Amino acid sequence: MMTDFTPTEMMTIAAARALSNDDVCFVGIGAPSAACNVARLTHAPDITLIYESGTVGTKPDVLPLSIGDGELCDTALFTVSVPEMFRYWLQGGRITTGFLGGAQIDRFANLNTTVVGPYDRPKVRLPGGGGAPEIASNCGRIFITMALSKRGFVEKLPFVTSMGHGEGGDHRERLGLKTKGPTRVITDLCILEPDTQTKELTVVSIHPGVERERIVENCGWPIKFAETVIETPAPTETELSVLRDINARTKKAHEGAGPGKEAA
Repeated sequence: MMTDFTPTEMMTIAAARALSNDDVCFVGIGAPSAACNVARLTHAPDITLIYESGTVGTKPDVLPLSIGDGELCDTALFTVSVPEMFRYWLQGGRITTGFLGGAQIDRFANLNTTVVGPYDRPKVRLPGGGGAPEIASNCGRIFITMALSKRGFVEKLPFVTSMGHGEGGDHRERLGLKTKGPTRVITDLCILEPDTQTKELTVVSIHPGVERERIVENCGWPIKFAETVIETPAPTETELSVLRDINARTKKAHEGAGPGKEAA
């Protein structure tokens, strides 16, 4: 195990470990994309990664800037139209796992990517939902990755963009949603899972070197801990090497350096 790693690297690798070789995964841009591709390049080489633009089975050499990045289409098994992606693949129940991020999350794993503050006069207008609301509702299960902070983990969302467990308990079922919803939230300090009954997010694993007090201080609600809390295994040398390599290739590509050329 390695001891020289950053909280973001720990979060990304812990998120990657949540995926399996048999997953068909709908990938969000940013941290979810990094985690999914680390999984593909380590323990899950046969995972099927799908992006919102319609690319199926993509194997990018660098992380995409957006769902429209040409790297996704160039390395995909095939590409379908966006309507087909959502109607046939997503709403057809063919995607096992959705991997999302967000600007804000509440204790029941509902996500906000729309506005901070009142909708008609927001302090910040965020990018919006895109396909996240449909992904959250139709994938078999949802993983979420976000850095833990009071700014992001809030007592009450100003706007619910993507449904998690609603008001808790059986709220998803009462709304007619047949999928599991969020089953794991991976942060830079710990891993949370919904309580089996209340569906409130509960700490089940704490990353190496992190104290409980730090988790409490960085959460916007009185966070709960499971009866048994384990320590997240530290990243291995292979996991860190793969993550750092793909981040380096991505940085070089996005700076405009071509093959064999130095980055500008």
